[in-house]
Amino acid sequence: MSKIVLLDSIRSMQNVGSMFRNADGAWFDKIVLTWYTPYPPRSDISKTALGAETWIDWEFFNDAKEYLVELKNQGYKIYSVELTDDAVDYKELFEEDETEDICLIMWNEISGVSQELLDLSDKKVVISMKWKKESLNVGVAAGIVMYGLVR
Repeated sequence: MSKIVLLDSIRSMQNVGSMFRNADGAWFDKIVLTWYTPYPPRSDISKTALGAETWIDWEFFNDAKEYLVELKNQGYKIYSVELTDDAVDYKELFEEDETEDICLIMWNEISGVSQELLDLSDKKVVISMKWKKESLNVGVAAGIVMYGLVR
């Protein structure tokens, strides 16, 4: 099982750094940084990543859609973490076959996952909230879902 996390236009270098650490802990194979997501080497990424950016495989790819189409052609399942009407609880991902290659899309906190990337997704997943807020910080949400996929 290969696990990739695609960061869809994440603005915060601290969030990018935290996702490198999440990828290390959750045994993800690669991080793909798209469009205007900052990428190493950057001191603000390194400060949060604590070196994980030096051993986690990563790639900058300008066109996220093109990259995801290629992954789908290779048989990857694409999961977007996004609040949509047809989103399922993230815990349902843990019931999936462990042998599948997956790509998890994490969103820009302002605009969310773009519709064209949602259209390529096999599932949209959500982390349910109890009170009034509808979402968590993207780095925290990534950690929850990524670690949940470790079985």
